[in-house]
Amino acid sequence: MTKDKLPLKGERIQKVLSQLGHGSRREIEGWIKEQRLMVNGKVAELGDRIVEQDVVQLDKRRLRSTLSFQEPLKTLIYNKPEGEICTRSDPENRKTVFQSLPKIKQGRWIAVGRLDITTLGLLIFTTDGELANKLMHPSNEIEREYAVRILGKVETEHLEKLKAGVLLDDGMAKFSEITFSGGDGANRWYSVTLKEGRNREVRRLWESQGLTVTRLIRTRFGPISLPRKVRNGHTQLLEKTELKKLYEAVDMRFPEVTEALFKPRTRKVRQSPYRGRPYKTGRK
Repeated sequence: MTKDKLPLKGERIQKVLSQLGHGSRREIEGWIKEQRLMVNGKVAELGDRIVEQDVVQLDKRRLRSTLSFQEPLKTLIYNKPEGEICTRSDPENRKTVFQSLPKIKQGRWIAVGRLDITTLGLLIFTTDGELANKLMHPSNEIEREYAVRILGKVETEHLEKLKAGVLLDDGMAKFSEITFSGGDGANRWYSVTLKEGRNREVRRLWESQGLTVTRLIRTRFGPISLPRKVRNGHTQLLEKTELKKLYEAVDMRFPEVTEALFKPRTRKVRQSPYRGRPYKTGRK
């Protein structure tokens, strides 16, 4: 085999670090361009590959980059309450969604998309940066479903326009499905579905028809729906079948290391030292 045909060693640095939950591939590529990443004491470059023995640092802080010691990649759902923001920190000291998540030893939780401060409902968090990146990428057209309460009289003409497409300030947008869900007063409930997640897109679509959204709850993201048993402000790890559907939605292979999360644990029963001996009551 000639030298130019030898297989390349290792994996691309952004792939390894994203799989370990340090960030999305796009975010890691930004670190490389900003010369914040170093491999074995040298500034990393786009296209660099790493192996298990390499030492990777971000802003001179060492990152875990050894796949052989990788913990199972975790994914959970969170029922976001009103008033929390989807950032890691806030200069106004408002509560963030990350403060409600369980602590993890390695990597970090990555939010799959965002909800604005007044929107409630389903958020997905994962330690798999590659999964998060693909779920958020517009080309994959992952469906989002919302329960929305509308103030004002909704005409058939409004619904037709919202499904055909409306020109917003950042381009055309539309709902792929709209279903009336109930209500007979000034407020009516609808279930809407769309295949992208632009900022405040659901609200802006209804507002384009002169209607006001008074309540907005995300109920589904791709194949994952918000269960009734997950109370407001609480989290739940995804079951194996649910998690596999999430990976299949973006044509990703279910990571073998994650199988460890779902293996039944064997409980060691401690045998009593008095087993087999005659029982004594202490009475004569």
